[in-house]
Amino acid sequence: MTAPHESTPGRPKLTHPPRGAAATPPGGPVYVPVGAECEIFRAAAAKGHAVMLKGPTGCGKTRFVEAMAHRLGRPLITVACHEDLTAGDLVGRYLLQGGDTVWTDGPLTRAVRTGAICYLDEVVEARADTVVVLHPLIDHRRELHVDRLGETLKAPPGFTLVVSYNPGYQSVLKDLKESTRQRMVSIAFDFLPPEVEARVLMQETGLAEATARQLVKLAQAIRRAGIPGLPEVASTRALVAAGDLHQAGLPLHTAAVAAIVEPLTDDAVQVDGLRELVDAHLPPA
Repeated sequence: MTAPHESTPGRPKLTHPPRGAAATPPGGPVYVPVGAECEIFRAAAAKGHAVMLKGPTGCGKTRFVEAMAHRLGRPLITVACHEDLTAGDLVGRYLLQGGDTVWTDGPLTRAVRTGAICYLDEVVEARADTVVVLHPLIDHRRELHVDRLGETLKAPPGFTLVVSYNPGYQSVLKDLKESTRQRMVSIAFDFLPPEVEARVLMQETGLAEATARQLVKLAQAIRRAGIPGLPEVASTRALVAAGDLHQAGLPLHTAAVAAIVEPLTDDAVQVDGLRELVDAHLPPA
């Protein structure tokens, strides 16, 4: 990590705080590959290419990044993007601290300085002018311009930018520009095959195999149902939450309603339709 600059007369003091996100847990996150996604990520990272992960909410994109950071032995800095995210939020800004004007690196700058993996979750939620800041960093230049410092940082070999988004959920007005997309390698995700999803549930929650398979069958039914107006469907993340609630003592039906049905929608008609599916697959005791 770059050492803090000393304060000099007439120049604001600069500090580069510790890495903004801890490395992945010592044991490593649970991730079960279903294709060549791990090999593609390794190859892209080795050659300095940015990676775009696309797929439905809760299908394992974030877990995949955590697992790959652990496997590659790299620190991971995660940014949850939102519509108010500015370039300054990513790159950094001057702050007042104890009467001094102090430059504080943003998460993107910290990742470049330290050779970390920087993960921008749901990148299309960020403002378009914010995303443009990434362009010189994710093409052949691999440079981050820190205009406020008059400094250009060259990304070290270990730095990898990863972005994710849900193409099925985004509107026409919220999509990545072609000029951004074509600077990245893409990996498409979908919900896991039933047998793999059941295995993940068992590993994550300690559920018995038969119970895990019941939840997976329910999720498949919800995904196939095509309930009008329902923006999302049952995710693997929601199934894990239902499994945790069941392991904590709740009946499986109650756990499924609380963790899968109610978070999906507030619409009474949609909730009724989802509850019918729960009743059919997990009859209440």
